[in-house]
Amino acid sequence: MAPVPSITKAALWMALSIASFLAMSVAGRTATAALNVFQVLELRSVIGFFILLPLVMTGGGFKAMRTGRPLAHVARNVVHYAGQAAWLYALTLIPLAVLISIEFTTPIWTAILAVSFLGERLSRPRLTAIVLGLIGVVIIVRPGVGSIDPGHLVVLGAA
Repeated sequence: MAPVPSITKAALWMALSIASFLAMSVAGRTATAALNVFQVLELRSVIGFFILLPLVMTGGGFKAMRTGRPLAHVARNVVHYAGQAAWLYALTLIPLAVLISIEFTTPIWTAILAVSFLGERLSRPRLTAIVLGLIGVVIIVRPGVGSIDPGHLVVLGAA
């Protein structure tokens, strides 16, 4: 069998990624109907651990994952856990399509935080992209039509 071109491989990985996010969204919405957010997060962590365990063991074991910056590692994981908890909670409050649309603001926040924390320069194209992205969020959320749903704010925090 001939090797798969890198663009085709990238497209397949993206499709698999989107399918897994969709499956996680549907599973999360279904699970939060019977369990609270923290129970769902615990199940997700345990199931994920057992899915990744064979990869860890074939990749050098837990010793290969040792970090030289344990506090930064813990801080990153606390932020990730809070984001996942907020995302699952928002999933119980607003429609999935709105949640996913707002979640796609992650690159906007990344650009803003890169300027704030990493000292990156805010170029005109980057500023234009940020402004247009935020206008898109306002269009999706439609604050003039009614009150802003708390779920919108929760998912913005998760993004």
